[in-house]
Amino acid sequence: MVLAGDFRNGITFEMDGNVYQIIEFQHVKPGKGAAFVRTKIRNVISGAVVERTFNPSDKFPTAFIEKRDMQYLYSDEDLYYMMDKETYEQTPISKSLVGDAFKFVKENMDVKVLSYKGNVFGVEPPNFVELQVTQAEPGVKGDTATNATKTATLETGAVIRVPLFVNEGDMIRIDTRTGEYMERA
Repeated sequence: MVLAGDFRNGITFEMDGNVYQIIEFQHVKPGKGAAFVRTKIRNVISGAVVERTFNPSDKFPTAFIEKRDMQYLYSDEDLYYMMDKETYEQTPISKSLVGDAFKFVKENMDVKVLSYKGNVFGVEPPNFVELQVTQAEPGVKGDTATNATKTATLETGAVIRVPLFVNEGDMIRIDTRTGEYMERA
């Protein structure tokens, strides 16, 4: 059991038959009245984010999220196939569960498959990946006032903004959480 007064970022708990994860929390002690905990919580199954306040003495059962390291093998229409690296068992996962950041994942990359009580609800790519630029318009000399960027297509098909000095064929590092260019690899 977890008390609302003990909430911290990343804690998962069960409430109303759903599993929630704390995104933000704030303990508030107003001048008048009782203290309360203001939170932003995300339903880990549906991804919906809700703001809610709790009494610090509210108790909720802790939800244990299983994170398994798996290897992304290939996709077939609306299914992505992952392989457990210990048992070599393949698991098909629906396209709706993999998330937006999956556009930076290429075949044979390691990912974390998230499940709750055996039900897969998401796939977490690595935080940073190195990908090759397959298409980028050339940067124009003298077009560098401040932080000038251009669009580039990566080997996975994802399109991002990169600095003007990045060219076709360059290997670059991407932060999958934000989708931003980090550096040349």
